[in-house]
Amino acid sequence: LRESERKRERPVEREREKEREREREREREREREREREREREREREREGERERERERERERERERERERERDQLRASERERVQLRERERERERERKRKRERKRERPVERESERESDQLRERVKRESDQLIERERERERDQLREREKERERETS
Repeated sequence: LRESERKRERPVEREREKEREREREREREREREREREREREREREREGERERERERERERERERERERERDQLRASERERVQLRERERERERERKRKRERKRERPVERESERESDQLRERVKRESDQLIERERERERDQLREREKERERETS
């Protein structure tokens, strides 16, 4: 009797064991899925950090560009100052020469003409410098606007 009872229980017991094994397998699969999800989340975080680093690098590059433009502006301003100083030095030299020539009345007329010519050249040079300065300011403003459009 016991033997037949055992025989009847065995398939039921085997079925329960198979069911438990299937449940354990489903649990392992759920755990693997949770691990894959955690890995995807870590990857999203790493990508976000890489994107933030790229943005910081772009901002550093924009700052370096602005610094180069400011340096360029300062350099061209220094050049203009040096140009004006050389022009003033030439003017002082011309005055000294004129003083020496005062004793020679014959040369006064041509000296007056050359003075007028020098004055005209100086005026034109000053106008040219001013136009160049204005053009550089316009370019700088344009680049600033372009940068603001980039950042927005």
